[in-house]
Amino acid sequence: MSQSLAGRVAIVTGGSRGIGEGITRRLAEAGATVAITYSASVERAELLAKSINDAGGRAIATRIDAADRAAVRAGIDEIVRTLGRLDILVNNAGVIGAGPIGEITDATYDHTVGVNLDGVFFTTREALRHLGEGGRIINIGSINADRIHFVGGSLYALTKAGVAGFTRGLAREISSRGITVNTIQPGPVDTEMNPADGPYAGITRPHIAVDRYGTADEIGSLVVYLAGPDAAYVTGAAINVDGGYAA
Repeated sequence: MSQSLAGRVAIVTGGSRGIGEGITRRLAEAGATVAITYSASVERAELLAKSINDAGGRAIATRIDAADRAAVRAGIDEIVRTLGRLDILVNNAGVIGAGPIGEITDATYDHTVGVNLDGVFFTTREALRHLGEGGRIINIGSINADRIHFVGGSLYALTKAGVAGFTRGLAREISSRGITVNTIQPGPVDTEMNPADGPYAGITRPHIAVDRYGTADEIGSLVVYLAGPDAAYVTGAAINVDGGYAA
């Protein structure tokens, strides 16, 4: 792969597993130094960083709970002190809070909104203290912001639609600084959380035009493009990568 991101420093929140791991690997392959944040999967994050470093790239793992505002600020400051700069933020950390609205507890609501919405807002706010001209913010939303084919997805859809709206508003606010912000909205992607042969695949695949789940690598490839110089004219967009799920 072309080293299109050589010399750039990226943060990938929740970057140690699933879609986040695919993004982390693609950024590293493109030459970026990557800070992987995690809330619980310390072993996964450290093993991923080691594999990237062993392959000739550069990565570090840092524990940051995306829902903890103080931890977000302290963690991003520490990453910038360690790596010297920040050029790319990928807000990938997310959780799925699902169920009929009458059965969703306050704790489930608070945790889902805390990670999926508050985490994106406050991580972005802190990152903007360090991002300069040519900076990139890439939010990982969901096609469920636009379409839900199952019952019980209202809370999750609320948070992901919020990410898309935040992206549009912020794009205008920071355009004068030469920083772009976009949202990628994946459809069903084959991960440990949502495997292509899992219990929900039978009701999900008929809605996918290409008749297969996507891969984390496919999401990562779009992140690399949006993070690079060729995407300087792309901002405020919500880009579906869903195999025709919402077609």
